[in-house]
Amino acid sequence: MKRICIAAGGTGGHIYPALALAQSAMEKDPDTRILFIGNADRMEARIVPEAGFEFTALDTHGLEGSLKDKIRAGISLLKAIPEAEKILKAFQPDVVVGFGGYVSAPVLRAAHILHIPVMMHEQNSIAGKANRVTARYADEIVVCYDKAAGQFPGGNVKQLGNPRGSVAARAQGDPAAWQALGLDPDRETILVMMGSLGSTTMNDVMQQVLARPIDGLQFLFVTGRGNEQAAKCFENRPDVKAVSYVDTLKIYPYITGMICRAGATTIAELTARGIPAILVPSPYVAGNHQYYNAAVLKDAGAAQLVEEAALLKNPAILRETIHGFFGSDMIRQTAAANARKLGRPQAADQMLQDMEVLCGGRS
Repeated sequence: MKRICIAAGGTGGHIYPALALAQSAMEKDPDTRILFIGNADRMEARIVPEAGFEFTALDTHGLEGSLKDKIRAGISLLKAIPEAEKILKAFQPDVVVGFGGYVSAPVLRAAHILHIPVMMHEQNSIAGKANRVTARYADEIVVCYDKAAGQFPGGNVKQLGNPRGSVAARAQGDPAAWQALGLDPDRETILVMMGSLGSTTMNDVMQQVLARPIDGLQFLFVTGRGNEQAAKCFENRPDVKAVSYVDTLKIYPYITGMICRAGATTIAELTARGIPAILVPSPYVAGNHQYYNAAVLKDAGAAQLVEEAALLKNPAILRETIHGFFGSDMIRQTAAANARKLGRPQAADQMLQDMEVLCGGRS
């Protein structure tokens, strides 16, 4: 398996797991050549080349908006299939892997037409539209949740997990990056992070929740790029360090718990490392899938689930949850053990092994 084509686009939830698989493939065999296919006007066009991988773009659009917009999007997807065929014929991949986003649909369809083995990955508990449409073209469908597996009846479905968990599990941390934050190394540290861009709504909530110190805990509050103003509320507070961005892989070994969204990448990382969390699902995602992601961890005793709507009415709920969940060593340690049981740190290796089988199983 020397050539891998990966189709992923639109959101970090699709792109970062795809990059994790690509990085794992290169670590296993540096001679592997990998081509990403995405959209020219979405974040993958910047992130993938920055990570050092080949990238080419298709013009596709999601089936949202007015009827006219949906018709236009449908036409773009149909036109993209022969374009994807040209790309695949030129690259000649041994296998094509789709991680979701509308750009993956024409690529997986083209691979099926060309009799190239296809693997599809679904990160969330509620399958995305593109994956539901293209599942029929996949020789193997990889999921992270039981709930997702049930949405692909009749397919070759395997619950292997998210490759991003493999990367997180291997992270050794960066002592210099941790020390530069200026936090007390002897105190339990809670990482507060609502995605790379942050959340203005949750930043406002956290300013109220952390207005007074919480005994025994200190907080690393990541406001998100573009939300730096929120950090000013915590100047001269030794128990709260507010920054706009942090590389989580560099600090995971030093944190005790997280207060975060329930996106697929975040869930994969914290379960792979066994980090207890208070999850505040984003109410702005398709199918409310973050709520269902979070519910899996809550039901397993690995996390607490607090909905944003409740916090907007009464931010004190979160402060009370922090006290009860992170303030007890026994509760926190039990949740960490339960999170670890859900983790799949071997996801990337298992996917690569299955890709080898797919390559040898078809002519």
